[in-house]
Amino acid sequence: MKNKIVHDAVILTVITLVAGFLLGLVHDITLEPIAKAEYEKEQTAYKNVFADADSFEAYADFDADAATQAAIDAGYENDLVEGAQVALDSSGNPLGYVITVTSTEGSQANITLSMGITSEGVLNGYATTSISETPGLGSKVADADFKSQFEGKSVEAYTVTKTGASSESEIDALSGATISSRAVTNAVNAGLAYFRSIGGGN
Repeated sequence: MKNKIVHDAVILTVITLVAGFLLGLVHDITLEPIAKAEYEKEQTAYKNVFADADSFEAYADFDADAATQAAIDAGYENDLVEGAQVALDSSGNPLGYVITVTSTEGSQANITLSMGITSEGVLNGYATTSISETPGLGSKVADADFKSQFEGKSVEAYTVTKTGASSESEIDALSGATISSRAVTNAVNAGLAYFRSIGGGN
């Protein structure tokens, strides 16, 4: 009886060790392709919001805590400013920034977007990089019709309206998806607040 228990314990130990080794091996094999795919996804988003840029480099002075604090100070406490890239022309001259913000106010889950802002403070637009909003409703914040309301404008902050936009700073809410509309609008506003906090637009 004792020998059988020892035998079974040895077998279980071997199985556990082999399984752990195989899991580690699979993780190592897939790590680089996953990182590459994520990088390419980010670069595509950056290019979508800053078509004039030739390349992007991480903003050297970016501080996530300070960036998010700038958003909080502006009244957007539910938005996390998670990164900033400097958009560069072919000669390496800065054209503006691509700022990545995550809203925690989505109707289903967080919404992450990257927004392009020229050095003069003109918003090129935004691209969603992570979204789980309701298909056909909140998911439309990623569609061109909704996103185009933000493009080519230089305003301090946007507001959502359900009665029809009457100024440059007003955004028409999606029908049946006001929460998603407001989440994205506030995320953009948080990014604009951070842009101003680092002297952008001056």
